[in-house]
Amino acid sequence: MASPRSFVWTRRIVLTLLSVFTLTPVYVMLSSSLKPLQDVQGVFHWIPSGLTVRPYIDIWHTIPLASYFLNSVIVSVTATVCSVVVAVFAAYAVSRYRFPGRRLFTVTVLSTQMIPGILFLLPLFLIFVNIGNSTGIALYGSRGGLILTYLTFSLPFSIWMLVGYFDSIPRDLDEAALTDGCGPLGALFRVVVPAAVPGIVAVAVYAFMTAWGEVLFASVMTNDATRTLAVGLQGYSTQTDVYWNQIMAASLVVSVPVVAGFLLLQRYLVVGLTAGAVK
Repeated sequence: MASPRSFVWTRRIVLTLLSVFTLTPVYVMLSSSLKPLQDVQGVFHWIPSGLTVRPYIDIWHTIPLASYFLNSVIVSVTATVCSVVVAVFAAYAVSRYRFPGRRLFTVTVLSTQMIPGILFLLPLFLIFVNIGNSTGIALYGSRGGLILTYLTFSLPFSIWMLVGYFDSIPRDLDEAALTDGCGPLGALFRVVVPAAVPGIVAVAVYAFMTAWGEVLFASVMTNDATRTLAVGLQGYSTQTDVYWNQIMAASLVVSVPVVAGFLLLQRYLVVGLTAGAVK
């Protein structure tokens, strides 16, 4: 039988190896972003011979990075807000009320997660184009169309997770609110939603990350004016050259807000995911 001391050392070794495995790409990205282009294109050196911040200046001029960043923020934030609002109402209805088709709705929501997302690409493209031709509403190539696309991915999982979280909240709280004179919406917003903040934050983080880093649909459903970061970073690669140092610098710059937000909300995310999943 292994002694506690040997277990501690084994755990330290495993965690150290995992840390090295995880942090090595980050170091390569950071060091490459501080090198001149000719140093990045040659043999990689773990210790840079010279450092420069020029790539962090050039990234804003080589491509319209600020415009792509703004598009990503607008699309991701709007998709997140819409996903959270719709998921809260839908999950509350499924969790608290018994109505015909309730089980069918739940099964349908879960079954959409079994279908590969790429299968929705052509149908959504045709739907958006036909709507534009018939009504003049420009969904293809617009931010609104991309937001609707991301809602089709984030909503099913968001509803399912919030249903599990709402089920874990005692119904006595709803009844007490109704007794005090609140209506169903009052009970939802004054009692259930404050108690479900960790689950709602987890849903918001999931919806935001789904929209922020998606590439396939963004590359098809956008144009030069509505292009997002995930697709726009490809602009650092031209027919004659690839600006690897600028790609690394831009990747770090656009990752900082997301990583910072994730770290700030990590506590709520873990609690929300575990509570909804266990239920």
